[in-house]
Amino acid sequence: MVCKGSGETIRIEPWAEDVLRFRSTVSGSIVEENWTLLGPLSTRHIDISIDVNGACIKCGHLAAIISSDGVVKYYGDDRLLLEELWIDYRANNANLLKARNYRHLHGNLYRIELYFRAHDDEHIYGMGQYATGYLNLKGCTLELAHRNTQISVPFALVARPNDGVFYGFVWNSPCIGRTTFAKNVTLWMCEASRQIDYLIIYGNSPAEIVKKYFEISGKPPLLPEWAFGFWQSKLRYRSQDELLNVAREYKRRELPLSIIVIDFFHWSNQGDWKFDSRYWPDPSRMVKELEELGVKVMVSIWPTVDISSENYSEMVGRGLLVKTEKGIPLLHTFRGFTTYADFTNPETRAYVWNKVRGNYYRYGIKLFWLDEAEPEFGWGFGYFNILPYHYENVRYFLGNGLEVSNLYPFYYAKAFHDGLVSEGEKEFVLLIRAAWLGSHRYPIVVWSGDIPSTFDSLKNQVKAGLNMAICGIVYWTTDIGGFYGGDPSDPEFRELIVRWFQFGAFCPIFRLHGYRKPYPKDASICDVYELTGGPNEVWSFGDEAYRIIKGLLFLRELLKPYIIEQARKASEEGLPIIRPLFFDFPHDLNTYNIEDEYMFGSEILVAPILEKGVTKRYVYLPRNVEWIDANTGNRYVGGQWIECKTSLDTIPIFVKDARVYKIFEEWKMHYRSLM
Repeated sequence: MVCKGSGETIRIEPWAEDVLRFRSTVSGSIVEENWTLLGPLSTRHIDISIDVNGACIKCGHLAAIISSDGVVKYYGDDRLLLEELWIDYRANNANLLKARNYRHLHGNLYRIELYFRAHDDEHIYGMGQYATGYLNLKGCTLELAHRNTQISVPFALVARPNDGVFYGFVWNSPCIGRTTFAKNVTLWMCEASRQIDYLIIYGNSPAEIVKKYFEISGKPPLLPEWAFGFWQSKLRYRSQDELLNVAREYKRRELPLSIIVIDFFHWSNQGDWKFDSRYWPDPSRMVKELEELGVKVMVSIWPTVDISSENYSEMVGRGLLVKTEKGIPLLHTFRGFTTYADFTNPETRAYVWNKVRGNYYRYGIKLFWLDEAEPEFGWGFGYFNILPYHYENVRYFLGNGLEVSNLYPFYYAKAFHDGLVSEGEKEFVLLIRAAWLGSHRYPIVVWSGDIPSTFDSLKNQVKAGLNMAICGIVYWTTDIGGFYGGDPSDPEFRELIVRWFQFGAFCPIFRLHGYRKPYPKDASICDVYELTGGPNEVWSFGDEAYRIIKGLLFLRELLKPYIIEQARKASEEGLPIIRPLFFDFPHDLNTYNIEDEYMFGSEILVAPILEKGVTKRYVYLPRNVEWIDANTGNRYVGGQWIECKTSLDTIPIFVKDARVYKIFEEWKMHYRSLM
């Protein structure tokens, strides 16, 4: 359905069953660009009607009505879902505030604002990863941009549970912008775009909407079994021998270990994408020994290219680097003057993979950590940036930074996915620090970035991870213990890391990482060998912490078949592995107000301890279920609050299924004695 008036062109079209796509522009014609979305998909029930009052398009149970004066409203099963906000102040001699606003910048680029009417009782979830401290984003303003610890995946799940209204909203524009979910208005703002572009998804429950979202953005692959085991990492293992000794020690102690990570500056120079042979003399032997120990190795990749790299001149000459619109093309200044490989350029993707294939893959390395994926401009390490984020001065292959910056992590992952697939690989994992709509189609694990080692940070992670799961990022993790500020000898940090391990054991991916004290005097200029951080293995935090953590490692191993079952549901049915309580219990209105509990798959309720010194906490058990306390075996009828005592070695866990409870019984019988 196409409508025109006052110089504006609007197109509303079916995109999938119960999904409509809206596009509008004042530049003359709609741009045929899907970005990273799939579709349009086949739809069975389409109806269009036009009369003197306006036009209506119906797709399944979803309808869009545009009136003769240009106002757009959406209905699901004849219930109002969403309507544009037009405000007429002309009684006071002021102008009409339009819902759709375009301010010309240059060429066909416009600064865009889109206003919708807000509802007091709406709950809003998803949108990516923001350490706001809120699960329900109603009342929040969010920057639509990637930064270290911040990820924009602009899919919002909107619920008005009192009215039984649920819908999804996809902002299909990779531009830098902002959204505000205020009391009086919902605002979507884009700094530079050729058109307004969004999709509405209708369903009868949060789960139904998320499943339909997966249909238009793609389903995640099922990761290999070993990916759900324990990952060992620290700021930096400095050499091949150091890394191997850690893996050997895990096996000597008979501790489960699936993956060990070689982090940054193992390379000769940023942008060389190869080992420094002084410290990593025989990667083939290293990989072979680790495989014999039952351990996979993952290697960190940075997209930064130093001006002194052996590849810099060629990449400049072939136009493979991110550029600046004016001035010196310098975008990053940590331990060298660098810019970024431009992964939005298919030629760059092929070039970098060719280097990685020759310098890593040929040794048997198939797991890659794609760091700096925002990309992060300025100073990439520490607590401040020397260079600001001037997106308007950044030029990618696909366009100006204001218009397309948020696409970068999608194509960064695509480069390595396509490269490994071209080699015939089917079982691999990519760890990455940012994502975008559709990134989950690749076998990625997203982690929450360089977060502080505090209880407040731990509390924020729970909500950030649940919102990421709503957006399709089903394989999500954190740096257990946080990244910055942890001292392995500090009793408070030892308590924190135990509580974080308890949370981590019930995350999709179970991964330890961090930059532990003591620190070098200046990480940006010290000898690279000194850039290592304090110890960060599970035995590094004192005997009591080790006893508890050791038990959790074995609990995770027992849970792996259950986790793989939930991951298969995520891949086949579009059900996140971790999700808020309301996702499984949408008719229990209490669940919409609970932000510190979550479901770990369909059968396990987790209530992590998120504050220092806690000895008890209250847990809400959703109604219409009989719950089993995994710690005591006691049974409770749902729909009530339970007071749970919580010693350092326990957190409240409740299960729905007696079959799942047997996992905890086996653990207590055979492994908890280790604690």
